[in-house]
Amino acid sequence: MDYHFLHNVLYGFQISLLPTNLLYCFIGVLLGTLVGVLPGLGPGAAISLLLPTTFGLSSASAIIMLCGIYYGAMYGGSTTSILVNLPGEAASVVTTLDGYQMAQQGRAGAALGISAFGSFIGGTLGTVVLMFLAPPLARMALRFGPPEYCSLIVLGFILLTYLAAGSMIKALMMALFGILLGCVGMDAISGASRFVYGIQALYEGLGLIPIIMGLFGISEVLLNVEQELTERNLRVTSYRGLLPNWEDWKKSLGPIFRGSGVGFLLGTLPGGGAIVSSFASYTIEKRLSKYPEKFGTGMIEGVAGPEAANNAACSGGLVPMLTLGIPSNAIFAIMIGALLMHGVQPGPLLIKEAPDVFWGVIVSMYVGNGMLLVLNLPLISIWVKILKVPYAILFPLILLFCLIGSYTLSNSIADIVVMIIFGVIGYFTKKFEFEGAPLVFALVLGPLFENALRQSLLMSNGDLAVFVKRPISAGLLVLAGALLVMAFLFKHRPGKDLRED
Repeated sequence: MDYHFLHNVLYGFQISLLPTNLLYCFIGVLLGTLVGVLPGLGPGAAISLLLPTTFGLSSASAIIMLCGIYYGAMYGGSTTSILVNLPGEAASVVTTLDGYQMAQQGRAGAALGISAFGSFIGGTLGTVVLMFLAPPLARMALRFGPPEYCSLIVLGFILLTYLAAGSMIKALMMALFGILLGCVGMDAISGASRFVYGIQALYEGLGLIPIIMGLFGISEVLLNVEQELTERNLRVTSYRGLLPNWEDWKKSLGPIFRGSGVGFLLGTLPGGGAIVSSFASYTIEKRLSKYPEKFGTGMIEGVAGPEAANNAACSGGLVPMLTLGIPSNAIFAIMIGALLMHGVQPGPLLIKEAPDVFWGVIVSMYVGNGMLLVLNLPLISIWVKILKVPYAILFPLILLFCLIGSYTLSNSIADIVVMIIFGVIGYFTKKFEFEGAPLVFALVLGPLFENALRQSLLMSNGDLAVFVKRPISAGLLVLAGALLVMAFLFKHRPGKDLRED
């Protein structure tokens, strides 16, 4: 380990241990745990709702808090999955399979304990790898010019559709819709207006935050209001004895380390993230087990692996976000939007231009994971009580917060209108199984792609061959083309889903 790297790590601790950053890290992980506990909310919705509150903060403090919400939600989602068979966060669905069965057998304490320790180990290992991997990747990315960056974004779009949980055609449709939305407003190069139809509020473009609030916040409220939620089983068995015994540790250490590796790798891929990572980890453990038929009946390996994987995926997602400016999922797309609003450009120059953000955010994940390990277990009884809050009270409060947060962005009624419109759009897209993530990806990356494309053509005097004459750009396009062909050939081929075995 060279002196320069050690100096940067110490600088990261200096930033993350500032009293204000410690406070916002604590607020982030606490709110994230609450978000993970409450069904119907997710980290994407929570981050978009709380983003307006970060405008008065420094860029480092803002991203530290938003990241804390994300990986805090990964912790909180496991609590209700184990205790009441109700996943508070989508990535915790897998935990219900064996975690709730352990609780029914009187082993809720061991399940909760290994979930907390597995999340801590997975998150910490992911952060260690992130520290070593991010700087060299950022240096390599400095070789990228507009053609390479344009080809990289194309690869990101293809990976997004290739790894889409649902129909690839639907994912492409949502991505194209997002690109179209990103064209609304004034052209950054020519100054011409596009798709504004004489509406003054559209000249500055559609706001990212109102759209996200609508797609993820309002739509979730509308969906949950129409569902029958009175039959939730809130009978909680004993959760004493939260420290796993030696036998539990022997069974869990392998899954935790494997889950950490799988989670980090899949977390770096566009469209991957915590959900895919947790399902992949569960499938791997089931296939490696001597007793695969017992999975789903209370196997502690089925809790340890996925919980480590979904937290390691949070660290993995920071790699392309910080070093390339490419979001690996919708949540990191929101964070890129937050960085841009704070005047910070994510990408290969971030480590040089804003080292406080780069190293402060990475090192704060050590601190945040430690806070979560201390907080998670003592607060279990409180989270269970919060679960009993009637939805008739909870959902109007969420709607009110959405309205206030959207309006305070620019004190404009237009932002509220945009949020409501996209809330209705999000409701129907979810009803018809269209994913919202491709739209957010495209909305963030579309303008970046357009600028890179036009800069590339200006460099080459309009010669499209510039994308294949440069080796890195050509390689990225070949990889994108191969993935697109594979997607059409294999996406709908009958086979086993990650969730089945």
